[in-house]
Amino acid sequence: MIHIQSFTFNAFSENTYILFDETREAVIIDPGCYDKRERDALTGFVEQNQLKPVKLLITHAHVDHVLGNAFVKRHYGIELYLHESDLPVLKSVKVLAPHYGMAAYEEAEVDQFLVAGEIVTFGHSKLEVRFVPGHAPGHVAFISHADRFVMGGDVLFRGSVGRTDFPLSDFDTLVTSIRTQLYTLPDDYTVYPGHMGTTTIGQEKRSNPFVRPANG
Repeated sequence: MIHIQSFTFNAFSENTYILFDETREAVIIDPGCYDKRERDALTGFVEQNQLKPVKLLITHAHVDHVLGNAFVKRHYGIELYLHESDLPVLKSVKVLAPHYGMAAYEEAEVDQFLVAGEIVTFGHSKLEVRFVPGHAPGHVAFISHADRFVMGGDVLFRGSVGRTDFPLSDFDTLVTSIRTQLYTLPDDYTVYPGHMGTTTIGQEKRSNPFVRPANG
């Protein structure tokens, strides 16, 4: 069984997640930790629970989701995984971060490119990678079918969807991603988003005002 620990980091109130199972192996998803207090919160949880981070997974490379990339890679000696289509977004962060008052941002190189349909493993656990562009060109979601949840980044929120007023974003593409890659999951799957609280696939299919099911 996968256990999920969430943190809310940086000025954008971004959700960073640590996933781990009974083996104590763990993956860190979207490390938004920027300052020492936030980094200490993340590393303190890992140490307190005797976890062994083995992979750094990024849903997409907008600035608020990658502020801790270099720190996490260096601190744990692990590889960074990102979809290749989001590489231009990641490269732009070094220019954008100072404009948000985050001049101490450090770049980190991508080690492995994620591919739609591949299975990411850690301990006894598996996460399916689904390609869900729209909010960002290389956005992915990580899905546990065994534990029935989605690590969705900034694609689908409770009663909302990811913004598409950024460069390389597109609303129609986002809608298609949600309908074909997320709304096709069972209704009871929990969605852990990149901001705000959790929701379920069923709740959003019934009431999300931005994206109705294709046959709805």
